[in-house]
Amino acid sequence: MGDKIARSLAAKGQHFVRAGQETHHLQMGPGPELEAEWLAAGLTLPDLDELRRYRIGRVRSQLETMGYDGAILMDPMNIRYATDTTNMQVWVMHNASRYAWVGVDGSVIVWEFYDCDFMAGHNPNVTEVRPAVGTTYFLAGPRYEEKARRWAAEMLDVIATHCGARPRIAIDQCLYLCYRFLEEGGVTIGSGQEVMELARSIKGPDEIAAMRCAVHACEATMAEMREAMRPGMTERTLWAMLHEGNIRRAGEWIETQILASGPRTNPWMQEASSRIIADGDLVGYDTDLVGAYGMMVDISRTWIAGDRPPTATQRHTYELAREQIHRNAELLTPGRSFRELTDKAWTPPVEDYRHYCVLYHGVGQCDEFPDIVFPEHWDEMGFDGVLQPGMVLTTEAYVGDRAGVAEGVKLEEQFLITETGAEQLSTFPLDL
Repeated sequence: MGDKIARSLAAKGQHFVRAGQETHHLQMGPGPELEAEWLAAGLTLPDLDELRRYRIGRVRSQLETMGYDGAILMDPMNIRYATDTTNMQVWVMHNASRYAWVGVDGSVIVWEFYDCDFMAGHNPNVTEVRPAVGTTYFLAGPRYEEKARRWAAEMLDVIATHCGARPRIAIDQCLYLCYRFLEEGGVTIGSGQEVMELARSIKGPDEIAAMRCAVHACEATMAEMREAMRPGMTERTLWAMLHEGNIRRAGEWIETQILASGPRTNPWMQEASSRIIADGDLVGYDTDLVGAYGMMVDISRTWIAGDRPPTATQRHTYELAREQIHRNAELLTPGRSFRELTDKAWTPPVEDYRHYCVLYHGVGQCDEFPDIVFPEHWDEMGFDGVLQPGMVLTTEAYVGDRAGVAEGVKLEEQFLITETGAEQLSTFPLDL
């Protein structure tokens, strides 16, 4: 770890040193039982030191390519990527109480929540930890302008130390006053979110190894859900199994609560409810989970509850969704443009069936760049680019009749773009 962090932890006592090293939750990892399960399944465990080096290298390379001297990161997903530090990830998404600096000169500074400097003690890439200045109204109250000036003054000092004259800095998000005070201090500001999404879009070997472990853990939980699903249980009871299994298998959180049964499957995006699942219902869900090693597993399945065979309408709707998944997965080849994916993807007739909001999207630590839209949305929301080896995308399919008289089907698979095509990372059976 950085010398400044080591001295800080040592000064606070041996318990802080332990918390930052041998008892740090990321240093301890998923645990021997889970790791043994993955090894028995033929998986390779990620080298976390290599993963950290790869990621900070990607960030610095992107900064240099785009002409920035450094980046200020407030988004906790970006902080995790650049520094592999976590602290109350969901809470800090709406309370700006930790942030980071990444300089092309090799500096990495994390501003941490109160008395939590040990949270970065496991990562030698972090050179310094400082106490954060909270600028949100919850943290600062009517003193938010004063706090923003303090925040900006400290950041300007960091920039002066680590950047040359006329610095150009990328920022992913911050309070509008913070932007203003930095610009008044002579800083040119650009989009840090663009930098980070592009850096995160190409996964390294250890990120893929971590994702394979996360997929295995997720699918083990899905098998438990499938075995336990019974008519008479509520949607929330079934969804809670996904959350519990994710946490038990070293996962972190679930981004949504999308699970619906019977008539609630059309239209899609309804959250898990108190509705009791009936015999013969279709039950669809989207995992949307941040799993082991902080890697996302985003796959969807639709099952039939109970012992009744599917009706002809249920089977037909399901086959349309499955055909969309299979046909569109064949288009995932390196060098193919996003526009070509939009134009060549197959869907059931849009005048007859509702569909999902996108055809494909990137996946890494969460839903990530790129977002591939339907042809009718291209002029309003589409953007072009090229599939590259190392990208991970999901293929999406939702099919629900527009009249709303029949149930809908949601399916989704996760793929790694390789040098020659695409490798399917999700393996759970695709059937009712």
